[in-house]
Amino acid sequence: MISVSNLSLRYGKRTLFEDVNLKFNQGNCYGVIGANGAGKSTFLKILSGEVSQTSGSVAFTPGERMAVLKQNHYEFDEFTVLETVMMGHKELYAIMKEKDAIYMKEDFTEKDGERAGELENIFAEKDGWNMESNAATMLSNLGITEENHYKLLKELDNTQKVRVLLAQALFGNPDILLLDEPTNDLDIETIAWLENFLADYQSIVLVVSHDRHFLDAVCTHIVDIDFSKMSIYTGNYTFWYESSQLALKQRSDQNKKTEDKVKELQEFIRRFSANASKSKQATSRKKALDKIDITEIKASSRKYPAIIFNNTGREAGDQILQVEGLGKSGNDGVLFDKVTFMVNKGDKIAVLSQNSLATAAFYDILSGRDTDHKGEFKWGVTISTADIPNDSSEYFAGKDENLVDWLREYSGTDADEQFVRSFLGRMLFSGEEVLKNVKVLSGGEKMRCMFSRMMLQQANLLMFDEPTNHLDLESIEALNNGMKDFKGTILFTSRDHQLTETVANRIIEITPKGTIDKLMTYDEYINSDEVAKLRESMYA
Repeated sequence: MISVSNLSLRYGKRTLFEDVNLKFNQGNCYGVIGANGAGKSTFLKILSGEVSQTSGSVAFTPGERMAVLKQNHYEFDEFTVLETVMMGHKELYAIMKEKDAIYMKEDFTEKDGERAGELENIFAEKDGWNMESNAATMLSNLGITEENHYKLLKELDNTQKVRVLLAQALFGNPDILLLDEPTNDLDIETIAWLENFLADYQSIVLVVSHDRHFLDAVCTHIVDIDFSKMSIYTGNYTFWYESSQLALKQRSDQNKKTEDKVKELQEFIRRFSANASKSKQATSRKKALDKIDITEIKASSRKYPAIIFNNTGREAGDQILQVEGLGKSGNDGVLFDKVTFMVNKGDKIAVLSQNSLATAAFYDILSGRDTDHKGEFKWGVTISTADIPNDSSEYFAGKDENLVDWLREYSGTDADEQFVRSFLGRMLFSGEEVLKNVKVLSGGEKMRCMFSRMMLQQANLLMFDEPTNHLDLESIEALNNGMKDFKGTILFTSRDHQLTETVANRIIEITPKGTIDKLMTYDEYINSDEVAKLRESMYA
């Protein structure tokens, strides 16, 4: 168990946490959520001892082993991949190193022999002899092939390093596991493996993630950081989100009788429990929802942006977009080739590729930023486009103006300040904030400005390349709803599983050998054996 008592953390005048009292129990997985800057990662660092609290205490059951997913990708550069993973079990690794050092001695004494014997017994008790093969299995499960196991970590690329560091954290089944954004840089298959691994994990897990599908698959509880307080709620992220929204709706509904509100909440829990029973969670975890007390459900004080794209100017005709033989090569060879398809009115197309440079290049071509390509494409005469690229820095480079003046440039008219401010207000920029200089904006704030710009443009075809980067969960939720409700046509690429599954009605994968084009949902696509064979041949 982990017990947090009267915990506070202050930086100067700023209070991050105040009088936090929580208990974390074995067998539960806690998703830590909160707005950007609320202190999610800092809370994990307090638990791991990396950051000291201002007051209060954190206590652990004696003898518990903790593992943390390391964020420093260069810390183990001089070690082999296999050794890096084994270092995850500090005690066992230390025994192994001490044992090896004794055997390397030239003047081996009787005392050395006794010590070596002691170490051998402890090593055997802790399953040390299977240490290497267990580490190799963990690496293979995470997609690191055997030929890479004996390379130095610095020889691997960043996406491979992330997997090795994840294997290090999971190695030897620690009693407490702290994971900060574990799905970053992982592909669908590896995330699915991690979801299955954590769904059956019987120790304490705390995870910070912006991936709602992942939080839903692994979490039994949600830890909500809001206004320097922390509360634990039973259920996964979607249960927390939908129940807090329902409670908020009920709070504003003065006419509904209390008993009717209670019935509505009970029915909501019953429906959610029935769906949860079909998930891959361990049975003991599914029962948690059945025991939930409706007084646990609280209205959320979170503010959600209003991402609404439906105020389009001109309605699109039937001719949307025709793409013929499109191709692009980069420094490392062909990104995509022979890409041919026709977009129909109302299509919401998820554009996939194994290489994120390919999708970025694809949107650069369609938006006119890149004219050096093979093949051609033609927009319908009624089509007006707006796009959010993967890297929006060019829209802010060299600018020295406030948010209102920056956004006014895209209004196409001499729009009055109140009109422009209303679009910034939708993205939660209010009061004096709109007079902030664009030079000092964070990545998340720049992204919010790009959404204000897109809503202002009132286009009938939208393009998004990784739009959830830098966004907090509230903005991701609002974007997801905005894309679902949009009446026009969308082309988008996103690593957010839930967004892709709930928005796309068609999947197009662009590969070095052509296009895979399927009228199906994202989950149907990634679980299709026929598609898997096609993909294999297209990337071979």
